[in-house]
Amino acid sequence: QVQLVESGGGSVEAGGALRLSCIASGFASGPQCMGWFRQYPGKEREGVAGIFGDGTTIYWPNDVKGRFTVARVNATTMYLQMNDLKPKDTAVYYCAARTANCYSERSLGSGYWGQGTQVTVSS
Repeated sequence: QVQLVESGGGSVEAGGALRLSCIASGFASGPQCMGWFRQYPGKEREGVAGIFGDGTTIYWPNDVKGRFTVARVNATTMYLQMNDLKPKDTAVYYCAARTANCYSERSLGSGYWGQGTQVTVSS
C-alpha cells in the first residue's frame, strides 16, 4: 500500500534550519506530484510548498518564500529545506503526494498523507 514517511522534524531556535524528508513507497511509478502542508493547533492544514509533475515548484504562504526550498531527490524522495526559521513556523508538517498530476494546493491535498512531523521553533 502507499506510504509516505516523513523525517527531520525537531526543535530549533529562531534563525536555525531544518530539513524535512519524505519517502514515498507503494506507488507503481512514483507520485506525479508531492508537497508539504502544515497544521497549527486547532487550524486546518495549509499548503506550504509543492512540486508538480512538470517540475514546477510553488510556495503558498508568502512568508516562506525565500526561506523554504522544496525539491525532489528522485521519483520517491522529496525534501523541504527550511532556513531562517521563525516561531510562527512551529507546526506539524505533513508530506502529501498524488498519483495523478496536480496543479494546485487543493489537488495536492486530495491524495495521500504522511503521519506528520513536529517542527518547533523557539524564540
